[in-house]
Amino acid sequence: MADNVTSLFRTGAHSPSMAALARESGEAGPVDFCIPCNPYFPSPRMMDELTNRLRDIITYYPSSADTITAELCNLLQLPPQCVAMGNGSTELITWIDHLLVRESLAIPVPTFGRWTDQPLETGKRVDMFPLQESAGFALDPAQYIQFIRSRGTRAAVICNPNNPDGGFLPKQTILAFCDALADLDLIVIDESFLEFADAENEPSVVDEAVMRPNVIVLRSLGKNFGLHGVRFGYMVANPGLAGRIRSMLPKWNLNAFAETVVFMLKDYGAEYVESLHMVRRDRLDMARQLSTLPGLTVYPSQGNFLFVRLPVGAEGTVVRDRLLTEHRILVRECGNKIGSSSRFLRLVVRPQTDVRRLVSGMESVLYGTRRGAAVPELGTGTSYSSGTAAVDRLVSSTSGQGYQGIAAAANGMAGQPQPLTAAANGMVGQPQPLTASANGMMSQPQPLTASANGMNGMMGQQPQQFAPAANAMVGQPQQFAAAANGIPGQPQPLTAAQTRGTTGMPGGLTAVNAQGQPQGFPQPQPQAMPQPVPQPVPQQANGWPNTPPNGAGWPAAAVDRVG
Repeated sequence: MADNVTSLFRTGAHSPSMAALARESGEAGPVDFCIPCNPYFPSPRMMDELTNRLRDIITYYPSSADTITAELCNLLQLPPQCVAMGNGSTELITWIDHLLVRESLAIPVPTFGRWTDQPLETGKRVDMFPLQESAGFALDPAQYIQFIRSRGTRAAVICNPNNPDGGFLPKQTILAFCDALADLDLIVIDESFLEFADAENEPSVVDEAVMRPNVIVLRSLGKNFGLHGVRFGYMVANPGLAGRIRSMLPKWNLNAFAETVVFMLKDYGAEYVESLHMVRRDRLDMARQLSTLPGLTVYPSQGNFLFVRLPVGAEGTVVRDRLLTEHRILVRECGNKIGSSSRFLRLVVRPQTDVRRLVSGMESVLYGTRRGAAVPELGTGTSYSSGTAAVDRLVSSTSGQGYQGIAAAANGMAGQPQPLTAAANGMVGQPQPLTASANGMMSQPQPLTASANGMNGMMGQQPQQFAPAANAMVGQPQQFAAAANGIPGQPQPLTAAQTRGTTGMPGGLTAVNAQGQPQGFPQPQPQAMPQPVPQPVPQQANGWPNTPPNGAGWPAAAVDRVG
């Protein structure tokens, strides 16, 4: 039975559904640290209402997509002509690719798989910009722009926060990126996980997208509302772009569950806001607990998940399978994500009781009796494999430093990665693995490890006290001013075949022309970049759940209704 369950993970690029796992195991589903849902929404009160209406929901046709979209726009205070709703964000990604991506698309990797797989399936060239492990997987927008220019790419995507690492860029950084690439056919800002961010008060660029000729903002509803199975999401763009996508969608592409939830939201704003607050609180506590595991690195995240690197010698597929079969815990092993490897897991933020179970299970799997431990004795080491063999070999041989790391080894440096420092390259704010001696670095977005003693005692703090400290420096103006002037570990473009490990050797990687700032790219002044301000609950200036159609203030109006 255990073999049948674990075999489900070897049949595709994505994790098996919870239904498939339950069928194979014959048991109730495991504790889910894999699917990035909001565990606190719908509230019990809302779920009771859905249950009571179940028969009607599954018996009758839903209203048209236009009717459901109009209600969503009424809540969010968005013009309906600028919005298209899809049967999940994947449907919208599919039509964006078919209608608006002409020949090529650039995307930082690792990321959500449909952004790489969908255009490849339709014969487009996908220019994959590798996020560097040595920089904590932080995206440097200036280098990404140089990469796009050097490849001649016509469409570009940024996921903010990024999946699977949770990397975040401030709003002004995103807008400067769009300004610099205003001549592209298309720019997509995927904000599917932005509701969980607390590094900025108003991080979304939705309002700006409706006024730009080539920008689409993608938003998820299933992830935010803990309802992946309902399959609904939406995009916002100028009326021309939104209209092109909307014209291709079926009249009834949204189901009756989606309609019911959208029309219920106006009564549950207070519960939704509270659910986001609890996720942010749990993210802080979960990072603290995981960082106590020896050799485990926890990267800063603004999503509802944490990206972790397993100790040296641990094979992610083994850890995943044993957690599932021995502890009934489901995790996302990232070996089949382009740009990642089997040493990395994505762990969804869950309540503290579940996290204690996860930490206990990982301790048992990683460090149990030596004969059964996933981590070998110190000094022995093992290799690991994944679906990204070329990237794995490059990372394992250079500690994430890439070809310039190999060149350093050839010059007598023994292949040791050279740390990126602010003084050396202007990369202030890049996440670096935290060590016990880094006592003064807590304002930087540092990955957390067991030696991160500065995290002790933070459990009682509010989540916003952690996330701005961990993320406020990502994407600051000095990163834009930094040029890739031969710094070790700078991103190199990967072809699809190389990142998927089909070439056998990573020798086909080509160098990015690192010539400094791209022409015409705005140089934001440091004083002009707004600093994230900690708030109890970051809220949009307008729209649900803050301002309902009648103009009464949210969430106070919702709280009054709740009583």
